[in-house]
Amino acid sequence: MSRRDDTGLVCVGLVKSYSGVTVLKSVDFGVRPGTVVGLIGENGAGKSTLSSVITGVVRPDSGEMTLDGRHYAPSTPSEALREGVVLIHQEIRLLPDLSVAENIFLGRLPHRRGRVDRDQMRRDAEEVLSSLGVAIDPRRLVRGLSMAMQQEIEIAKALSRQPRYVVFDEPSASLGETETEHVLDRIRALRERGVGVVYISHRLDEVRTVSDEIVCLRDGARVADWSEAGVAKESLVNAMVGREFTYEHVPPKPSRDEVVLEVRGLGRRGAFADISFSVAAGEVLGIAGLVGAGRTEVVRAIAGVDRPDAGEVIVEGARLPTSGPRAAIRAGVVMVPEDRKGQGLNLDRSASANLTLPWERELATGGVVTQRLLRRVGDEQRARLDIRGDMSLPVQSMSGGNQQKVLIGKWLIKDPKVLIVDEPTRGVDVGAKMAIYEIIRTLAEQGMAVIVVSSELEEVLGLSHRVLVMSGGRQRGILSRFEATPQRVMELAVASDRPETPTLGSTTDSPTAATTAGR
Repeated sequence: MSRRDDTGLVCVGLVKSYSGVTVLKSVDFGVRPGTVVGLIGENGAGKSTLSSVITGVVRPDSGEMTLDGRHYAPSTPSEALREGVVLIHQEIRLLPDLSVAENIFLGRLPHRRGRVDRDQMRRDAEEVLSSLGVAIDPRRLVRGLSMAMQQEIEIAKALSRQPRYVVFDEPSASLGETETEHVLDRIRALRERGVGVVYISHRLDEVRTVSDEIVCLRDGARVADWSEAGVAKESLVNAMVGREFTYEHVPPKPSRDEVVLEVRGLGRRGAFADISFSVAAGEVLGIAGLVGAGRTEVVRAIAGVDRPDAGEVIVEGARLPTSGPRAAIRAGVVMVPEDRKGQGLNLDRSASANLTLPWERELATGGVVTQRLLRRVGDEQRARLDIRGDMSLPVQSMSGGNQQKVLIGKWLIKDPKVLIVDEPTRGVDVGAKMAIYEIIRTLAEQGMAVIVVSSELEEVLGLSHRVLVMSGGRQRGILSRFEATPQRVMELAVASDRPETPTLGSTTDSPTAATTAGR
């Protein structure tokens, strides 16, 4: 968008530096009313900094902005909100002990006769949630809701303000395909109403689908843009990384015959029921399904985080106690959670310290975890997983992809028998995705049994020897790699509570079938 444009949100020559490092290098950017601009780039490219400048989170060092022809320089997010500019964060910022409705209208609760009008608040919350296709009681507490549902509430909270310009920062990172399509439909509706939208996402197919224009940042500079329809994904990726980049999945090598993990009739009231499967040494089992299908709830039960009401988990022939995650860890079952920052890492501690946190008692010498030990463990995992960055600095200083590698490395210190990874590439860029995929493949090749839960269908199909599909808390089928087409997986993922169809070639759960599926 040129300097002559007098409509829309226009940024000219924005510069921002932190501690002598320039993260925005004279960036020109703009979005007109009724258009969607996709903003892409690897982690560290400057996307979040640009969105923070636009929405008043940070002030630029130089450059200027105009809003529909008027000078625009918000010093706080509140000032941006008053001008009709809203940021929908990737990170969840809800208060867990308030209701859904209270979170949506926090700071502007409706009042009647000096008291909060809860009936009006409920009706207004239902209206905005319904517009997003979200079915949830607005009176229930946020605590206990899935990350995907919390993200839907964050979006509803922002859209309830009737904004003129909206910046979506990775809104679909924790959403499945159906839920993501709801968000994209909402963006299209905003465009029809004349709202300008900036859409930041690592999911390039979404960006290509919904955007009128796409802008790429690399190393803080604007390096490419496209306004034509049908731009190839490869062109976007090459602009992001600055080189030719092959975006493809490599078929996993065949798994082994030895069964490491067996799940028999596992159930938990209100969440899931009758889950049965096995995972062989060297196998990657993907778990697919729409948000709310019960995928995360199942793996949390396997890892001992939540206690099941029925069934059993067997690790190398021995029944796993249901006394909690420590018992699972002792048996060699570990889980990388989907909420990297909320549940997985202590952001204020160093990367090396995060790696040793679960193992301090075992690793300590004389009850003390020494700096020498931290350096040794940090160096080992950095080399093993290709972690980029200073392992002695707080882990929050790292990119999302390197944080995710640290989180995975944290649970590999003792070389577990079973690794469960929930949303392994949530919020990381394309280069980091490929690196994490290679880590998962390598671990499986070394004989580890791996379970991958992912909302990205391409990801779960690309990584897995077999795919277990869930719907409504039920197991709908287990497909071999060859049977697991996107169409077949989605057919099962939208299944209702009808009887299971026994026609799938690989619903048998023998290790032989698992091995054959990988060949």
